Amino acid sequence: MGKIISLKDINYSYFGKIPALKNISSDIESGEMFCIIGQNGSGKSTLLNIMNALIFPDSGEVYFKENKITEKSIHDKNLNLRLRQSMGFIFQNPDVQLFCPTVFDELLFAPLQLNMSIDEAHERAEQTLSYLNIEYLKDRAVHMLSGGEKKKVAIASVLTMNPEILLVDEPLSGLDPKTQTFFIELLLELNKAGKTIIFTTHQLDLVDHIQPRVAVLSEDHTIEKTGTATEILNDEEFLISVNLIHEHIHKHGEETHKHYHSHYVFHKH
Repeated sequence: MGKIISLKDINYSYFGKIPALKNISSDIESGEMFCIIGQNGSGKSTLLNIMNALIFPDSGEVYFKENKITEKSIHDKNLNLRLRQSMGFIFQNPDVQLFCPTVFDELLFAPLQLNMSIDEAHERAEQTLSYLNIEYLKDRAVHMLSGGEKKKVAIASVLTMNPEILLVDEPLSGLDPKTQTFFIELLLELNKAGKTIIFTTHQLDLVDHIQPRVAVLSEDHTIEKTGTATEILNDEEFLISVNLIHEHIHKHGEETHKHYHSHYVFHKH
């Protein structure tokens, strides 16, 4: 165990004008399940991009295993390789991630970019197809896949690297219930195997099911609270204050009922 990612006073804005993150500080432990929740536009995806060194903060410090990650340091070939080997990013929209002609080409791409031999890359790709039970997609053209199949291939393309850390942006977005269940069970299995899982969501029932440690981003783009899933979900006043639940009014016949309701799936009666 130990800190695997540390964020210290991170600030980021788009075009130097539109605030995305303000004074973000957090430490993520190796092997933990860590969730960032908040409304759309609160900065969740931006924070994952900073962790993965796809973008860099305007101010503040990012550390990966005590190595400071900056626009300058990432050009160090050894550090860049260690970071890319250790960290896999599963995007919310798999169409952003998939660009090779066939599924098998997708699975080979990352290992070959990380200087794996062609034989080892083929073995990894075959093993990953088997692990996810998608061997039947091996030779399929990526553009011919369904949304759920694309998501599974996007996951597979990351798992071929066998990364230590998985960054997952809105894991259940756009998925049918069966594929949602598949993805949830996979995240739990990978975490149980020792991988660090960092994911974003606005679905509170997912947080309740997985029980990660939780950081809540407010509409002011700052971390308002960090705690266990139970601590966060049981604090209704706090969830209302960050606009994750609201009072919902509906009628049954002549009777009017009120209860707290999330904007997505989670309900509390």
